[in-house]
Amino acid sequence: MLYLLLSLLFLCCFFALYFSKSDFGKKPSRRHKAILKKSPHYKNGSFFNLEDTPALAPGKNFISVLFTFLFRKSKNVKPPHPVNSIKTNLHSLQATENCIIWFGHSSYLIQVNGLKILVDPVFSGNASPVPGTNKSFKGSDIYTADDIPQVDYLIITHDHWDHMDYQTVTALKPKINNIITPFGVGSHLIRWGFEPEIIKETDWGDTVKLDGDMNITAVPARHFSGRGLKRNGTLWSAFVLMSTNYRIFIGGDSGYGNHFKQIGREYGPFNMAILECGQYNEAWPYIHMMPEETVKAATDLQAAALLPVHWGKFALSLHDWDEPVKRVKAASEAKGMPLIIIPQIGKKIIIA
Repeated sequence: MLYLLLSLLFLCCFFALYFSKSDFGKKPSRRHKAILKKSPHYKNGSFFNLEDTPALAPGKNFISVLFTFLFRKSKNVKPPHPVNSIKTNLHSLQATENCIIWFGHSSYLIQVNGLKILVDPVFSGNASPVPGTNKSFKGSDIYTADDIPQVDYLIITHDHWDHMDYQTVTALKPKINNIITPFGVGSHLIRWGFEPEIIKETDWGDTVKLDGDMNITAVPARHFSGRGLKRNGTLWSAFVLMSTNYRIFIGGDSGYGNHFKQIGREYGPFNMAILECGQYNEAWPYIHMMPEETVKAATDLQAAALLPVHWGKFALSLHDWDEPVKRVKAASEAKGMPLIIIPQIGKKIIIA
């Protein structure tokens, strides 16, 4: 009994120390929570979705999902060869170029109307709190913080590890002028040494005026948040980037829902919708879209072009590594989607 108690005490101390690492960020303080409580989407210490969003499908449970992950993975969940990528010199971009460079998964740089906007950068080669797990595919992780020029605005859509990377964000700190995040995410950034003055936290519906004629509005997504054991202590969000000549939808992570049609009616049509298409599974259909739903969401948003992301770098589900874009392509052709863009990682895409 004594050995058992000592073992339990050791485990408790180990986990307490492990979860106190800087990588995990920091929960909102009591003063911070007082601000979060003013949100109509916050109740009893947690944020919630507009639609009922269970973590798992009916009949599924954590044990069965874990078993499937451990013993039934596809042999093609990772590419059999290095991912085909190209390295664009981001420091040599002309200020007059309106373009997007995708870095794999959900990381990309948008340059529009002279502003550089960096979204969810993950360059550490890892998308997990456990070292050595969820490693990036060979050939997909060709960019580092040194390759990124001065950033006018860093956008973090939510605090999951594959969207908010401690090593990357802290390495980029001297290059970041301003940060836009959903409610609560700023607590992580402040622990990581960022000045509160450059962080703008947003609730769904909040608009931030950017330089020039541009602004950005936080809009609903259907997902969840959390870097540790507790979920939904911070908000998750998509964003609408608007100027007089461009409208771009920055999707973050989201299951399919009625919010896409509402956003399309209120803010569309869009020149481009950047939407997740990978890491889906029948066990969690409410928090990640199936590829066919990605095309449906782009249609709901009234998007002239679709850039499917959230694939090509990490294996966070059980499907073949390239299945997401194959299914998106087939669905877009069936629906008559006017333009789908599937670039190499690192290739410059001109926004027309």
